[in-house]
Amino acid sequence: MTEPLNTGSHAVEVELAIDQVTIVSPAEATATVRCMLGPVRLGTRFDRIRDSAEAIDLELTQILAYHRSVEELDPVHTALVTLRGTGVQLLTSATPRSRWQSIRGTNPLP
Repeated sequence: MTEPLNTGSHAVEVELAIDQVTIVSPAEATATVRCMLGPVRLGTRFDRIRDSAEAIDLELTQILAYHRSVEELDPVHTALVTLRGTGVQLLTSATPRSRWQSIRGTNPLP
């Protein structure tokens, strides 16, 4: 017998790919992102940048989809998000020569 993927008692891995980022302050950034693995919910904690050894501790505090505040973002959808915490200065925008940077973390437990 196999266990369900989301039992509610285990942290769920999520990933956002960053297109454009604006550093608002040393502890806050806004970014246009695409959800790659999710859904990603408000309160999600991101602790790593894919393909990087740098540590981050960012909390997802706002999701704006089509100019509306929403509670979560499903895979392949895009939104403007606000991230707060340690490591915002490590976030980078995509360029024609670089691929999108991805951040990974876990949704808050219900």
